[in-house]
Amino acid sequence: MLPLALLRGGQGHPVLVELKSGETYNGHLVQCDSWMNMHLKEVICTSKDADKFTRMLEVYIRGNTVKYLRLPDEVLEKAREYEVRKHERRNAGRGGYGGG
Repeated sequence: MLPLALLRGGQGHPVLVELKSGETYNGHLVQCDSWMNMHLKEVICTSKDADKFTRMLEVYIRGNTVKYLRLPDEVLEKAREYEVRKHERRNAGRGGYGGG
């Protein structure tokens, strides 16, 4: 399973994002793209030293600054189900010897 598929499955769910700088962002994932750029809403930003907390309505995080990402377990379960269904659809209609 690709990390990008997991990230897309996490849209609408709470996420924790740690940046390479050490800051962490807790919020709800609104949207992400193929470069892992993320749009979060209802965000709480924690400073590197965990001594400052900032509340923001929205934040945009560039994908190349992300060090760590945590999603709820339910997102992983949904992603697994999606991969199984996708695999079943891909193999639907195949089988047999083909006749001739």
